[in-house]
Amino acid sequence: MAAKPKSRTVLEPLADFAINTSNSPIKSVALSKLSNTETLIYIGTLSGTLLLYSLNYSQDSPPEISFLRRVSISGIGSTINSIIPLAHIGKVVVLSDGFLFLIDDKLLQSAKRISLIKGVTAFCSRFQSQKFRSNPFPQRANGGSYTNHNYDNANNSNSNSLFAIGMGKKLVLAELILSGSLVILKEIQGVFDGIIMNLVWVDDTLIVGSKTGYYLYNCINGQCGLIFSLPDSSSSPQLKLLAKECRVLLMVDNVGVIVDTEGQPVSGSLVFKEVPDSIGEIGSYVLAVRNGKMELYHKKTGDCVQKFMVVGDGGGGLCIVKDEENESGKLLVVATSLKVMCYRKVSGEEQIKDLLRKKNFKEAISLVEELQNDGELTKEMLSFVHAQVGFLLLFDLHFEEAVDHFLLSETMQPSELFPFIMRDPNRWTLLVPRNRYWGLHPPPAPLENVIDDGLTAIQRAVFLKKAGVETAVDDDFHLNPPSRADLLESAIQNMIRYLQACRDNDLTPSLREGVDTLLMYLYRALNRVDDMERLASCENSCVVEELETLLNDSGHLRTLAFLYAGKGMSAKALGIWRTLARNYSQSSYYKEQSEETESTTENEDSTTDLQVASRKVIFGRETAAIEASRILEESSDQELVLQHLGWIADINQTLAVQVLISEKRINQLSPDEVIAAIDLKKVEILQRYLQWLIEEQYSDDTRFHTTYALLLAKSALETYEMELTTQNSVAGALKNEMYVSEFGASSIFETPVRERFQIFLESSDLYDAEDVLDLIEESELWLEKAILYRKLGHETLVLQILALKLEDCEAAERYCVEIGRPDAYMQLLEMYLDPKDGREPMFKAAVRLLHNHGEMLDPLQVLERLSPNMPLQLASDTILRMLRARLHHHRQGQIVHNLSHAMDVDASLARLEERSRHVLINDESVCNSCHARLGTKLFAMYPDDTIVCYKCFRRQGESTSVTGRNFEKDPLVKPGWLVTR
Repeated sequence: MAAKPKSRTVLEPLADFAINTSNSPIKSVALSKLSNTETLIYIGTLSGTLLLYSLNYSQDSPPEISFLRRVSISGIGSTINSIIPLAHIGKVVVLSDGFLFLIDDKLLQSAKRISLIKGVTAFCSRFQSQKFRSNPFPQRANGGSYTNHNYDNANNSNSNSLFAIGMGKKLVLAELILSGSLVILKEIQGVFDGIIMNLVWVDDTLIVGSKTGYYLYNCINGQCGLIFSLPDSSSSPQLKLLAKECRVLLMVDNVGVIVDTEGQPVSGSLVFKEVPDSIGEIGSYVLAVRNGKMELYHKKTGDCVQKFMVVGDGGGGLCIVKDEENESGKLLVVATSLKVMCYRKVSGEEQIKDLLRKKNFKEAISLVEELQNDGELTKEMLSFVHAQVGFLLLFDLHFEEAVDHFLLSETMQPSELFPFIMRDPNRWTLLVPRNRYWGLHPPPAPLENVIDDGLTAIQRAVFLKKAGVETAVDDDFHLNPPSRADLLESAIQNMIRYLQACRDNDLTPSLREGVDTLLMYLYRALNRVDDMERLASCENSCVVEELETLLNDSGHLRTLAFLYAGKGMSAKALGIWRTLARNYSQSSYYKEQSEETESTTENEDSTTDLQVASRKVIFGRETAAIEASRILEESSDQELVLQHLGWIADINQTLAVQVLISEKRINQLSPDEVIAAIDLKKVEILQRYLQWLIEEQYSDDTRFHTTYALLLAKSALETYEMELTTQNSVAGALKNEMYVSEFGASSIFETPVRERFQIFLESSDLYDAEDVLDLIEESELWLEKAILYRKLGHETLVLQILALKLEDCEAAERYCVEIGRPDAYMQLLEMYLDPKDGREPMFKAAVRLLHNHGEMLDPLQVLERLSPNMPLQLASDTILRMLRARLHHHRQGQIVHNLSHAMDVDASLARLEERSRHVLINDESVCNSCHARLGTKLFAMYPDDTIVCYKCFRRQGESTSVTGRNFEKDPLVKPGWLVTR
């Protein structure tokens, strides 16, 4: 079930005055606004007396009411039923006993009865909406025209001079002219059932009320229709013009139905408690008066927002309410039997203030949104009220709701909350706007003071409630008084939430500094280490000077290091990371991790616990090294890089290498300085750096190439010796594999050192091969020595190593292909057949060589070299194939020679035939270019049979004919005897 809306003050008394009507009750009231400060009040009585009062009021002075005069309209006993002021012509029209009277607005002259009009039961003036005034001649439906020419012409007149007059069942449309007489424009009869009792004329629509129902008459097309009928038992019909929305309220007993100018119901119905005596309108509200009680209802929601008894001695009698009947009316008059009371609409701001004082925050926000939709308040005012509500909730210790409203305010500045976080004076004191809003809350103070004052207020409220005194403190606080610690934590958390949201806004640099710095303050207050480090490591505007002492004293060195790095203070940041790496087992981070280690199950092996603890220490040191390396990767300060390279390399050599070879820095480091600074024990770091210089920086310095080759050679020798002397068990291998997988690879290289050594020896030509060979010549690194011998041009030694030491037949054959001489193949064959050193001949390798490269060997020499001990079945097939290939190659050569000779003969014959051709020229022969007769002129003929004169031949040239064909680029081929055959 929806909560009942709380009441608020929409109307407030402005002035009241007693009237002397000679004991004659008031029958009608009318208002005429002369200016922003003066309004005339007309009061009509049952005895026919018309009274005139003047109300003067402004914002700066108290209201003044003065009686002007009274006049009698039609004689004693006449009733003044209705009054319509015509301020634009200075006249007043009065309905009394069925007649209309005209009198000046100051009542200085006697009233004159308007002729031709009698038996009037209802009358009204025409009301034009703002939209209609801007376009008084709208397009007729279906191209139609006005049904009455006089009414059509009357649209040029002032709308307040047009009247609708009900005389029984007849409706008359008339215009009041300056002479004081009425000109009848149109008469409508026979369309209304019952006597006309009420009339409202809006634009071109007339709504008529009778005892039987409500009718709608369209002045343009003359159509009349029933809106709805009234039951026999219903009270008298009542119509009320709602000028603000240009709509009409139709009463059915105590229910009001709002319709538009088309007669269609809009919004919801208004349900009053009783049938009202009189109805008025002010702004977005409808007023109903009954038995001395006034109630205000909102038009859209239908909620009763204010009710009060009409003050006066006529309580319980007939009350009449009258408004200004315009879109922006703010004055209301309520008349009882002997007293008239004036009310004015409370401004939207005052209504909001009243709700806020009563702590009806939701109603205040709803009212602001409603006034904004009605166009009475701006969007900025909505933001202003959200901020005001937020501050009120903040001092009421409802921090979450307060921040919710702060976030909804688009005009509130984050600096308004700075005094709640940091005491004044501070760096941002001048940024805090001195905006007290409406003065409904205390001035800003630190959160601790706000909470202390709030708790004191709660304790006072609890005491007063026990004494039976109602207070404005929340009932939840009465039942469950909060603790100071909980409130402080909630306040800080919600302040964090607000500042986090502000970081996404477009702030000035000073504001952004304050937001980020105070956000770090709040994170530290709750010891939210992760959030502190996240803020410090991302892009931020924190002021380091405001935070470094605080973070240093509280031990948040990681956060401080991130801040230093973000602000370009690399040396300070690196100093912190170095300290953390050196003493990480004693830092707060490790203590937290060690507590988790102590919570492990007691029955676990003690060695496993030790491993877990050591892993966490290593992880902490690795983290410090990683963060330091990120800084150094972008730094071009060579001294700073080399200063911190050592301790990073002690922790993780891969990170050290990444620092040296980083492409992020603007200016690269000096290779000579780097090489000199690298610890000689960190061989892999030096190797990786030299590899980067050579392979990625394309360095052609022979020193670097030679140094790199010698380092690889030494490492390869050490690895080879270790493989020979060390025999690792399977368990040891598994243990080492586990260590490598958990703490990073044992080597910074993915490939074995010998493989890298061999690749480099093959790819580079800039190292000193003799120096490298001197280092490994006595070793068993045969493949490496083969590469070096090849670089030095020692072909025989290379073939001996490949064929005899390594027994790599394929590599030996590839080397022979590289040499390209037949004697190299023969030399390799001799090595296979006579390995020496007491080794058996390598017949299979010899056969393989003969099979793959036999065409490169002379068969006679091969037969001479073959050993008598070689089994014939191994060599017979190969030798036979060699001989057949030799014969086949000879015969192919003969065929190619003969074909070439035949083509040469064919070409010579074709040329001879071309040169010996005869051309017949007669008198009709012309040049194919200039079309001149050739006669006895010299001419030339091209291979495509085109003929030109000698002059054109000189111009065309020998290679291009008249057709444009260039015979040098596109030769003409004619088949010879060889092709045709």
